[in-house]
Amino acid sequence: MRLKNKVAIVTGASRGIGEAIAVALAREGVDLVLVGRKEADLERVAARVRDEGRACRISTADVSCEEDVRRTVELAREAFGKIDILVNNAGIGLFKTVQETSLEEWNRILQVNLTGAFLFSRAVLEDMIERGQGQIINISSDIGKRTIPRASAYCASKFGLEAFSEVLAKEVRKSGVRVGVIRPGLTDTYFNDTKQGAPEKEGWLQAEDIAEAVVYMASAPRHALVDEITVHPVIQEY
Repeated sequence: MRLKNKVAIVTGASRGIGEAIAVALAREGVDLVLVGRKEADLERVAARVRDEGRACRISTADVSCEEDVRRTVELAREAFGKIDILVNNAGIGLFKTVQETSLEEWNRILQVNLTGAFLFSRAVLEDMIERGQGQIINISSDIGKRTIPRASAYCASKFGLEAFSEVLAKEVRKSGVRVGVIRPGLTDTYFNDTKQGAPEKEGWLQAEDIAEAVVYMASAPRHALVDEITVHPVIQEY
């Protein structure tokens, strides 16, 4: 086990990429706090984690709510005494033109995709810096480096997450805390419009591909600078 007895918080852990990340980390020996909006879904994922022989707690929380974030981090500290890994995975999408996008929709995308990562990162930093170690992994997107039409809010949130991650990495580098970004390409999850496993998604990444990248980044030796991974789907040409 590459990460035995480590402790991780994973946001957006109730399904899809977050679920895959949680299970993959558990298989590597990590105890977990799972964060999401739906208790029943979190309990289902927690059962999978426990089936891997690891301890698990759940936190029904809104990642954009400072009080929910504080409560979740306190839960992790009380349950496990430390936080080694934070995976900021929670995210929502919106595919509308700028004219079609309401202010409420714009704000909500940025609150979940960007402010949530800020709040959780800030909340765990004090303990990580005090211990001189820790890993923050932000799940961005290949859209964090390019734009597509009808996704202004989503693109803005992921571009912002990239900038936030780079600044944070520079601020904490000397403390022993590492900050990394993983950029998935097209991934077969319910985040996208078509049904999971549909023919339209043939050749796309699976959630487990992203989870594998998280495990690799989290388990890299401390002297190895592994701070960016872009995961591309299989491109089939005919």
